[in-house]
Amino acid sequence: MSDTRGLSRHRCGAALAAAAAVGLAACSGDMPSMPEPEADAGAPEASSDLVDRQLPNPTGEVILNWAPLPDGREWGSTAGIDVGPDGHIWAYDRCGGIALAGGCEENPDRDPIFKFDRDTGEILASFGAGLFVLPHGLHVDADGNVWVTDSQGNAEGTKGHQVIKFSPEGEVLLRLGAAGQPGDGPGQLSEPCDVITAPNGDIFVADGHSGQNPNPPPGATGRILKFDSEGNFITSWGEIGFRPGQFRTPHALEMDSQGRLYVADRGNHRIQIYSQDGELLDTYLQHGRVSGLFITDDDTLYAIDSESDVGRHPGWRTGVRIGPAGEDRLTGFVPPHADADRALQGVAGEGVAVDADGNIYAAEGPGSRQAAGGGITKYVAR
Repeated sequence: MSDTRGLSRHRCGAALAAAAAVGLAACSGDMPSMPEPEADAGAPEASSDLVDRQLPNPTGEVILNWAPLPDGREWGSTAGIDVGPDGHIWAYDRCGGIALAGGCEENPDRDPIFKFDRDTGEILASFGAGLFVLPHGLHVDADGNVWVTDSQGNAEGTKGHQVIKFSPEGEVLLRLGAAGQPGDGPGQLSEPCDVITAPNGDIFVADGHSGQNPNPPPGATGRILKFDSEGNFITSWGEIGFRPGQFRTPHALEMDSQGRLYVADRGNHRIQIYSQDGELLDTYLQHGRVSGLFITDDDTLYAIDSESDVGRHPGWRTGVRIGPAGEDRLTGFVPPHADADRALQGVAGEGVAVDADGNIYAAEGPGSRQAAGGGITKYVAR
């Protein structure tokens, strides 16, 4: 995620109705039997990405395990990756843990946050040991400060369910949320997925990782929270659901050059686009079951789909879908890693970032970590 970036146009109510239909199918327990909706003659092409869609791949060489960890340490899974203002790459490792279990709470001496040289993958900085249960979203602001969400809590109720802001050197500058105390009350977060800052310093947090579950647990949320630059609460919007303005796991955030906020509403297979005051401006349906977002300075949108499969999003491949940020339209596609168990859909990462040369970096999540051979895959631009 970068700070400032793209223009989004307002779409008619038909697209929102289509989004609600997609969300309703996702909420049901019989998703694979749902037919693909017929495309409206005046709407963007919405056919299956498994067979029908043919899009160019803007990358060539694929570098697996691009950024090895120190001392022979093995990567766990990750979902957070971004490009700093100096062009280098920031990402986290879950301290060897895979998915939502194990990792940083069990290995408090391991730094989870790393800065890598964009050309060589060499480690330039690392920090954060002992501060996280399960790092989830990562954002680097215009000043180089690093923001990371901690989406789970420890058994003692003393750590997690927070957003932590670090200086580029690793000093803790700010915390949002009550440590280890999830909730939707004042000062609380519950499974925060991602964080991003606006050019004026306002902070946006996507909260609620469990909303996409068939039966979300008690207390689960699906909302966006807005804070000022000092961490004072301003407003929030959203709840768990499939209708416009509702969310089933707002998994990632991004902002375009006009300051519009993009939300990867993963469980509803869509991207919802908002003003910074929470007004719904548009809904995109072309990008799959999106786990991560990135918008470049020229307002090109990259959306990585890590979860499409026959059970959760039939007929769609995983991978990185590319298009103009101001339109629900695709111009490119980076295919997933091959996988014997998912021969048709493949496996892809959960986070995505793009450097100034157009090289794409994927943060490999639990579904793709084994196939990728490491935590970060670099797709070299042609």
